[in-house]
Amino acid sequence: MIETPPRAADSSPRPASRAVIPAPATAADHADSRPLTTARGAALYIGALLGPGLLLLPGLAAATAGPASLLAWIGLLLLSGLFAAIFAALGRRYPSAGGVMGYVAAGLGSRVGLMAGWSFLAGVVTGAPVVCLIGASYVAELTGGGRLAQATIAALLLLVVLALAAAGLRESARAQLLLVGLLVVVVVVAVAGSAGSAHAANWAPFAPHGWLAVGHAAATLMLSFVGWEAVAPLTTQFTDPRRQLARVVAIALAVTSVLYLGLAIVTIAVLGRDSATMTPLAALLQRAIGPAGMVTAAIAAVVLTLGTVNAYISGAAAMAGQLSRMRVAGVTGENGNDAGRPRLRFLGAIVTSGLVLITLYGVGLVSPGSLVAIPTTLFLAVYLGSMTAAARVLRGPARWAAVPATIAVVIMLAYSGWALAGPALVAMTVTGHRAISRR
Repeated sequence: MIETPPRAADSSPRPASRAVIPAPATAADHADSRPLTTARGAALYIGALLGPGLLLLPGLAAATAGPASLLAWIGLLLLSGLFAAIFAALGRRYPSAGGVMGYVAAGLGSRVGLMAGWSFLAGVVTGAPVVCLIGASYVAELTGGGRLAQATIAALLLLVVLALAAAGLRESARAQLLLVGLLVVVVVVAVAGSAGSAHAANWAPFAPHGWLAVGHAAATLMLSFVGWEAVAPLTTQFTDPRRQLARVVAIALAVTSVLYLGLAIVTIAVLGRDSATMTPLAALLQRAIGPAGMVTAAIAAVVLTLGTVNAYISGAAAMAGQLSRMRVAGVTGENGNDAGRPRLRFLGAIVTSGLVLITLYGVGLVSPGSLVAIPTTLFLAVYLGSMTAAARVLRGPARWAAVPATIAVVIMLAYSGWALAGPALVAMTVTGHRAISRR
């Protein structure tokens, strides 16, 4: 285990209230207490990064920036390396700080830490219906249904997942890794099997929507690069963290880079103008293995949707209960020990907002890109707090890595436009509750 550096050697600001910040859902929540081997640690890190977003985001990025979207993928992979180093350093320095909220609170104070926690929850609430729409789009593509059919299927998937969460069903680390393994196999088959249909002409024009569109594509793709914060607490579970962690991060970066870049390149090279679709993986699988590709893609999409959303909702519901109890205690002075109500309220919030967002999509009032922008911006706000805090409390190379990482997150937030209303609303709400608690 890596010990936290002595307080006397650190002059960085350390708000006393950071210890009360609860941890968000992390990969550690599903891991046992055994020391992590390098192989198992790498699998958990990869599992935290890969998800159903790969079924949709390559198509959205291609629609936004054309072939130039490949530059956004490359830039985010480089940024992902910085995130990995920074969160690993935070995990070693604050092994009991309460995850990402604790990291933010350590550098910026408990109020900003709470904002990070609520932003994370809001990202889950608004992201769940997006993931359900991704799975539904592959089913609708298989059955020939239109936008309304896709919305109906997405609503059913959301209700099924919420029923599982309400029943208290949670996934084990092994189940999560099996889901990630399924995604990896599907992507590898799609990329390798369809690569022979690539055409050089599909790369021209390279930037049909201008170079600024690359920034918009990067802001969209960021949803596929969120996850390093979830595995930061695992750093203390390695028997030799300094040696193993470098290998684990290198393996995770290598695997995700190959998968992301392979899928991005093949999507553009094979599909060309047809890459601007909600089901790019289905189109690639159809070229790779024929008609069975559509069925395979639909089954994989549904399984990944149910598994991923259930894992996120289950973990986030527990954190919602912790945050609600903290708010009750702060406002009324009571302990707020009723764990059931916050969980039910959280699930109710997902039902309400999810069905509203899905309905708006079904009737054509919002686009897939707009729906993706909401949770992405909320998670970007969490990362902005984490990077800024890291620049204040860390030392050495990790601190210097936090500076360009912070700038990159700010730039992507600048591309978020109207979606910045999400983090702003969270900040106003937390500030209002804190003002009430001081009265």
